[in-house]
Amino acid sequence: MLRPALGVGLLFATNGAALASVLPWYPTLKAQWGLGDFAFGLMVAAVALGSLVSTVLPSLAVNRFGPRPVVFWGTVVLALLIAAVGWAPSAVMLAGLLAAVGLLDAVIDVSQNVAGVRVEAASGRSILSSMHACWSLGAVAGGIGGTLAASSGLDLRVHLALVAAAIIATLAVGVWLTGPVPRGEPPATRAGVDKRVGVGRLMWLTLPVALVATSGTMIEDIANNWAGLASVELVGVELGQAGVAFTVVLAAQTIGRFTGDRLIDAFGRVAVARTGGALIALGGGLVMAATSPGLLYLGFALAGFGCATLVPSAFAAAARLPGVSEGAGVTAVSWLMRVGFLATSPVLGGLSAATDLRWALGLIVVAGVVVTVLASALRESPGT
Repeated sequence: MLRPALGVGLLFATNGAALASVLPWYPTLKAQWGLGDFAFGLMVAAVALGSLVSTVLPSLAVNRFGPRPVVFWGTVVLALLIAAVGWAPSAVMLAGLLAAVGLLDAVIDVSQNVAGVRVEAASGRSILSSMHACWSLGAVAGGIGGTLAASSGLDLRVHLALVAAAIIATLAVGVWLTGPVPRGEPPATRAGVDKRVGVGRLMWLTLPVALVATSGTMIEDIANNWAGLASVELVGVELGQAGVAFTVVLAAQTIGRFTGDRLIDAFGRVAVARTGGALIALGGGLVMAATSPGLLYLGFALAGFGCATLVPSAFAAAARLPGVSEGAGVTAVSWLMRVGFLATSPVLGGLSAATDLRWALGLIVVAGVVVTVLASALRESPGT
């Protein structure tokens, strides 16, 4: 199963690299359009808003076409949208493009996670965290590339066109390596699955798992949209180097995900998640207290490492929830997770406007506390 795992890992990597290639340009775009913190928070929240519009579309697409074709064609269109960001004539048009990116990302996200869960089940050991590590690795590569491009004066349009071409080429290799994705166990044959579970009941059953996942994506969203701005406004980093803070978070997350599978096999998902929550809270405290780039980067690194296994663990738990089918569990957690993702930037922007950015970043500490309290929701069965 090494070849399919590597192939799915490349699919995750292309997804991670797409939006991450744009993020280092956010402070530049904010300055270009003269946006305040709250308006900026609303604009970047368009990604999450677009993902919410997807509702049941990811599950329908996977069931109708299978995860591999959905990831392939979805990512091709996503890459073209990323290239189009460089040509946006206004902040409103940019928000529209970001919303379309979010819609496609939601479909791709569920599809690649279903593929990952099936490959993991066929392999007989924990590998989903490593697949998410490939997403982080792609995001780190995108962040580094975007930072270098922004700091060197390369035209945004040229940079994103090159990114789109690289993503499509890597995607083709990933699809070839993946080959046919193993079939999931039919819901009707899974023990404990109730086909009559309604949407309300489904959301209630998956809510605790989704809250853990949302806390993880909150760190990612803050890294995506606010880490660079924090480094500029709080500790005086130059605008062209704003992407360094984002890259630090993603690099720490990548390390955490590559080591996460071994830690999960040794100590269980709950213990690893609970420890991660404590690291997130500690990192958030350091970010709030930072007066130098080094301390700020350390705080972001701890938060990135702490959140590393939360989303993959949540998806793995969602796929095995009693009374819920594989696709329904993953889709429900993904959708609820994106509700929280949508709220993060506007809430942080509003808090920043009401107080200042330093105090608003206390949301990182809140996320860590939530994970510590709710980590037990990741148990797939008693004792795990």
